[in-house]
Amino acid sequence: MPSGRPRILVAKPGLDGHDRGIKVVARALRDAGMEVIYTGLHQSPEQIASAAIQEDVDAVGLSCLSGAHMTLFPRVVQLVKDQGGDEILVFGGGIIPEADIPALKESGISEIFTPGATTQSIVEWVREHIGETQDA
Repeated sequence: MPSGRPRILVAKPGLDGHDRGIKVVARALRDAGMEVIYTGLHQSPEQIASAAIQEDVDAVGLSCLSGAHMTLFPRVVQLVKDQGGDEILVFGGGIIPEADIPALKESGISEIFTPGATTQSIVEWVREHIGETQDA
């Protein structure tokens, strides 16, 4: 577990242009005392993985509403691992059918948050799996 504030990179892989949800999650994580890096819209898996390594993050949160989660999410996990980020957790959310969740978790996604998940549940999950924030 990290010492100090957890660093979380949040990203929108692919061509999905809807970013309100990821911004709400980013703000909730920030308000909970975490350091949040938002990479913006239309990021390739390669860009996301590279940013995660460069920023030395503890976790990557992905958001996908376009239906490309079965391709994009596993690709980010693989690229992060390929670049030495074995300790970096990857979690995701968006419009993801329940039937896809087992395969995503098998591919290395630590958790999936579907519509209706509260920001508090996301913050609690991150704290449980990354560590409590500490006053810096």
